[in-house]
Parts: sequence; structure tokens; C-alpha cells
Amino acid sequence: MEALLKAIASGLVEKPEEIVITTEEQENGTTVYHLHVAEDDMGRVIGKQGRIAKAIRVVMRAAAVREGAKVMVEIG
Repeated sequence: MEALLKAIASGLVEKPEEIVITTEEQENGTTVYHLHVAEDDMGRVIGKQGRIAKAIRVVMRAAAVREGAKVMVEIG
């Protein structure tokens, strides 16, 4: 799952070497992925009115359902 998120993000940003993904397990079994990118690339990942961020979350949730997991993506 982390590799999928990194692949999606690296296709959007100009500085893929600055992508940092951390994970956090919640008590309810949900895995939270924290995506950090360079300040200049933040707009590219969020998109106009958050459309790209929403699309990233949809793709990650769809992939998680196939694996029987629950995920959340936070961009910051």
C-alpha cells in the first residue's frame, strides 16, 4: 500500500526525492498513511478544490478493500 501511495505521489510532484510517508495503526484496525511532500509540491498533490487529494484517497481505499484492510490518507 505504501508503494502505491509513493508511486501516485511521485508522478505528481517535481521533487520525488522529498516524499516521506509515515504510517500509524489506529485502535480500530485502520492504517493511516501520512504523506509529506516539499512545500512547493503541496498544491500539486492537493489540486484545485482538493480534487487530486480526493482521488488519491479513493484509489487507496479501493486498493485496501481488495486486500481486506482499512486505510486513511492524510496529506501534510
